[in-house]
This record gives sequence, structure tokens and C-alpha cells, in this order.
Amino acid sequence: MGNRIAIIGIGDDGAHGLPGAASALVEAAEVLVGGERHLAFFPEFQGEKLVIKGGLSQLVSQVAQMRGHQRVVVLASGDPMFYGIAGFFVAKLGREAVDIYPNLSSLQLAFARMGESWQDAALESVHGRPLQGLAQRIDGKSKVALLTDDTNSPSAIASYLLQFNMREYEAFVAENLGGEQERCGFYSLEDMAGGAFSPLNIVILRYRQEAAYAVRTGFGFDDGEFHQRKPEKGLITKKEVRVLSLSELNIHSSSVVWDIGAGSGSVAVESTRLAPYGQVFAIEKNEGDMENVQQNRIKFRADFTIVHGKAPDGLDAWPDPDAIFIGGSGGELRELIRICCGRLRPGGRFVINAATIETLTDSCRALKEEGFEARVTLVQISRSKPILDMTRFEGLNPIYVITGFKAEEKTTTEESN
Repeated sequence: MGNRIAIIGIGDDGAHGLPGAASALVEAAEVLVGGERHLAFFPEFQGEKLVIKGGLSQLVSQVAQMRGHQRVVVLASGDPMFYGIAGFFVAKLGREAVDIYPNLSSLQLAFARMGESWQDAALESVHGRPLQGLAQRIDGKSKVALLTDDTNSPSAIASYLLQFNMREYEAFVAENLGGEQERCGFYSLEDMAGGAFSPLNIVILRYRQEAAYAVRTGFGFDDGEFHQRKPEKGLITKKEVRVLSLSELNIHSSSVVWDIGAGSGSVAVESTRLAPYGQVFAIEKNEGDMENVQQNRIKFRADFTIVHGKAPDGLDAWPDPDAIFIGGSGGELRELIRICCGRLRPGGRFVINAATIETLTDSCRALKEEGFEARVTLVQISRSKPILDMTRFEGLNPIYVITGFKAEEKTTTEESN
């Protein structure tokens, strides 16, 4: 069985901040594992030191062998189970192989310095992760804690938020918590964007008291809320058709979605908000629509990727999708369907909006030839319109909503019912 590995959380105050039991484990250790900063807290340690430099799988295997005949202590920041390495050790070696001794997490210390409760705070990490997508994940959340890194620094985060006009927030930055160089303070986003900060920090966003921000909820936003090309019509997927199409796409929180023929970007916007932890890619060939798409990205805090081009050019650079929406094909429909069917992930959905029976026929034939089933819904919508002191109904153009999916998906659904 060997010795159990002790994983000990340590703060920026170093060895002095460890409780007696944890200090005793370090003194009795034959191997001390940790980052260079953590190991530097124990200059008098006489045993073997193993520096963590990446490649955790190899490190865990090495430590697993060592524990058979040596006493091993692993040092980690704060609470090792809070975005720390302890969870990885447990997953690889099992719970019976480790003992975990947590310290105060950076999150606890930051909120203590701020003087705010944190049970109602949302937590997001941009440590080693891209900032893209953060806007839709935090939109509407009044208090957000952000774990940062050297690249996604407080200034970079502020600049990103300002791109999406998220000025309802102010920030609290806590640096070098527990150490001699500790510094904490409140900043406006504008001030934080121009500031310089220690690499060791945590950022907490909260609504400014004077901020008057109306939170958007749900989906199926009114057509008039979107920037769109006028007086031309037909360049936005109408609300009623959009809602049905989004339902048919079966988007989950981490879906990868393609929107081909984005127009105003309404489907991409709503898909992004439905998949806050996913990725949405949109392509539009009309240069005149690109500015509207960009304005809608900012207005709705929907951080998706928009490409100016004509599909299928550029699709090979995108990750395989869970859902594909085609609102316009520019005459390349058959080739688009072939490519998309080949790239769609297992269990994925394919939705095409067709305004003509020719496009309906061509789409259903192409899906069948690619081994997909097709389900068609004819959407005929009329909206009320005032006339003098009365009300009449005005019909919109009928749209065929074509949903493509693999035949085995239908069988699985029927069996589950």
C-alpha cells in the first residue's frame, strides 16, 4: 500500500502560516513536492525536493512510486481542492492514497478583505483559460469572483469587459494575499484597465450602487431589439421561427454551434446565451451586415466568433459542432449539407430555414443522401396590427424549419419514451 501522500495547502505567509500538524508532516517528510515559490518557503529542508513544472500525469506517477518507500508531502496554494491539484491526485490514485490539509483559499481571503459575504457570488476562472465567453457567463450576475493569471490580468479583464460596455461593474482586486506585499482596493473598470498588478491576485466584480442595468432573461428576443439592415427585410430570422429553430437545435450549456448565413446575428446571439460555456461560430458573406452583427454581440453580451466570408470557405478551421443552423447558403446548399453532415458530432442537430419549396426539397433530399432523417415544420405566423381603433392580423412569410438528425437518434428517443 505504501505511505499516504500528504497534500498541504500553504498561503503566501509560507511556513509560518501552517498549523502545527501540517508543519510536523513537512518536517518528517523525505520528499517535498511543490512549485518553486512554495519550496522556497522551506530553505532548511534536507530531503529531496521535486519541483512542479507541468506534466501533472507524469508527476503523479512519480510520486505514486515514491510513496511506496518514502514519506511524500505535496505543497499547494490555499485550499488544494479549490481549483488545485489535490483533485487530480485523488482521481488518479484514489482517495485512500492521500490526506488533504486545506489552508484558507484565495477566495475566502479576498472576500474577507473586501468585507463582503460570498455565498451569493458566482465563481469564474480565467486562469489558463481564454477570456472569450466570459461576457455571457457573468451577464446579469451581481457579484462575480474571478481567478486570474499572468495573461488574463486585472487590466486585461477590465479591457475585455469595457468592450462589451459592462460598466455596471466595479472591481475589487486583492494582491499577494497573506504576504508582506499584500495590497487590496476598489477600482473602476477604466482605472483597472490602466493599472499594473501583481501576478498573484483575485478579482471580484460587483454592481455599482448607482448602476441601473436591466438584466435580460430567457430567449426569443423581439426582432426590434436587434440591429439590422433597413429598409430591406428578411435579413433577420423572425422571433417565432428563431424560437422554434433554437428548440430544434437542442443546444446545451457547452454546445459548439455553427450559424451559417448569420444575417443580423440573431441566432448566433441567442445560441451563445444558451451555450454560455460553449463556442458559437458565425459566418456572413454580406459585408453590410457585419457591423450589425458586431453591434448585436456587444448589446447582448454574446461573445461569439464572427467571420466575414462565404461558406463553406473557412469551416475547416472550426471545431466539430453539436448544432448547425443554416439561415442562408448563397447557392452552395448541397455542398454545405455534405460538409456539415460529415462534421456534426454524434447526437447533433442540423436545422435549415427554407423560404421556398425548392430549398425544402433540395434540403430533404440532401439530408437523406447523407444518411440523415429530416423532420419538417411549416411555420405560418400572423402578428396583430392596429387599424384605426381595431386590430387585424398581418401574416409573415411562411418558413419551412427542417431538422436533420441521424436515424439512430430517433430510435433511441422512441425507446426512451
